[in-house]
Amino acid sequence: MKMLKKLASYIKDYKKDTILTPIFVILEVIMEVIIPLLMARIIDVGIQNGDVHYILEMGALLIVSAILSLTFGMLSGRFAAKASSGYAKNLRKAMFHKVQDYSFENIDKFSTSSLVTRMTTDVTNVQMAFQMIIRILVRGPIMMIFALIMVMTISFKLSVIFLVAIPVLGAILFFIAIKAHPNFERVFKKYDKLNRVVQENVSAIRVVKAYVRESFEEKKFKEVNDEVYTNFKKAEKIVAFNGPVMQFTIYACILLISWIGTQLIVGGEMQTGQLSSIITYAWQILASLMMLSMVFVMIIMAQSSAERIIEVIDEEPTIKDKENPVKEVKNGSITFENVSFQYSDEKSEDKYALKNINLEIKEGETIGIIGGTGSSKSTLVQLIPRLYDVTKGSIKVGGIDVRDYEIHALRDAVAMVLQKNVLFSGTIAENLRWGKKNADQEELEDACKLAQADGFIKEFPSKYETVLDQGGTNVSGGQKQRICIARAILKKPKILILDDSTSAVDTKTDSLIRKAFREEIPNTTKIIIAQRVSSVEDADKIIVLNDGKIDGIGTSEELLKTNEIYREVYETQMKGGDEDAEN
Repeated sequence: MKMLKKLASYIKDYKKDTILTPIFVILEVIMEVIIPLLMARIIDVGIQNGDVHYILEMGALLIVSAILSLTFGMLSGRFAAKASSGYAKNLRKAMFHKVQDYSFENIDKFSTSSLVTRMTTDVTNVQMAFQMIIRILVRGPIMMIFALIMVMTISFKLSVIFLVAIPVLGAILFFIAIKAHPNFERVFKKYDKLNRVVQENVSAIRVVKAYVRESFEEKKFKEVNDEVYTNFKKAEKIVAFNGPVMQFTIYACILLISWIGTQLIVGGEMQTGQLSSIITYAWQILASLMMLSMVFVMIIMAQSSAERIIEVIDEEPTIKDKENPVKEVKNGSITFENVSFQYSDEKSEDKYALKNINLEIKEGETIGIIGGTGSSKSTLVQLIPRLYDVTKGSIKVGGIDVRDYEIHALRDAVAMVLQKNVLFSGTIAENLRWGKKNADQEELEDACKLAQADGFIKEFPSKYETVLDQGGTNVSGGQKQRICIARAILKKPKILILDDSTSAVDTKTDSLIRKAFREEIPNTTKIIIAQRVSSVEDADKIIVLNDGKIDGIGTSEELLKTNEIYREVYETQMKGGDEDAEN
């Protein structure tokens, strides 16, 4: 019931259409129920007595009833379409807006592919069910009741047939619903997996082709596609019983009505026109049952989808603002105090990605972070703008715990260039303005000069109006990185974080970017995660991470003397560089 109330709340500004639909459905049903009655009158009174005037009079009423029935049907269909489409729009909007408030932890819980399935396939299922509920689920019972009343007024004996058939069919439908629902739940989970496989393949199609892995991907798709097919087949097998059962019941009822009805006519208890109208009412009653069975099948499917939609809407962001949060970040100083972090909910020491981090970063300092794969370098910096929250300890920015800031204000003061550079379809200028939406051309060019991007952008025929494909696939990796860095600089942040964001640029360009940072944005705190020692060698401090712990802090010269990990990395890379120079 709680779920239904929650779903109903998203009808919102489409309440009028939702209410008008069943009203016109009821009017349509009334007209349809009148038609067999008029036909019976024409046969039993007009034709029987040879009264042409009466036939014409009833015929005119019959035509008017048919036209009204058609008109009401068209209006109910129009309002139903508008209401269901609007309802689906509201659901998608609510889900999309909720996802925008999610933390990385929330997104990890659902997965991207699952969220896409819920906003598309699941919403479509609920939309179709909603349209059927406000139209067919109203029409079916109303038609059944009105037609049954008409049959009872003509012959109570024949109405007993329906009074027996309807409960039997209802019980069968209930049984089908109970058996089919768990199967449809499994189907939609497999849909998530199918979407994930397709999404990965399409987004990484260049890698697939480069490694000639088409056959592997086809096999992977076939396996998950077969899983969807198998689960759908199981569900549909159960639902398939509905059709034969309904048809058997309809034809059995018609045969019984015809057999008993003819005996009543012979006995003088019924007229021919009345039997004709009862047969028509029988078709209306049984057709209503058939429609109701279709609605129940759709509701069974939609129930699983509705549960998945509500899961997204009801999910509480793990990161949210406190009451009366601080709305301004004064400076870019950062302090880590006994910070530990783990991704899982299990409170176990061996599950921590970061352990007892204590760190002091002054405003305007350039900090380098280096360490092996899996040393939690990215995790460390993602805690600063609260993409994740610390498990233990605290992080302070500008002397204030990050959890006391308004999330928007904190993230607006921190610019991150993530490890995976993301560009959106649109022009280079439009992508840059993600950093500052009303930036003028001069500001765009200044930011790109700092990021060493202005030169190659101006070589394009359309320069800053060059259209990028989705994901920026029509620019090189190094160019993409520099555009992303320029976008971050455009924010004029107090803290700038580069998460291995110059890995695809040459060492000379990397050096020019760092030089520009030192000279042009000296008051911005800069944190640079890198695999290359040369990218952090001139930093004010270098942090060496190992297995989620700080293994060493100092300048390059200090670490060469005191830290084995840094010295090993330095000597390996510098030796490789010297050999390349000799060659």
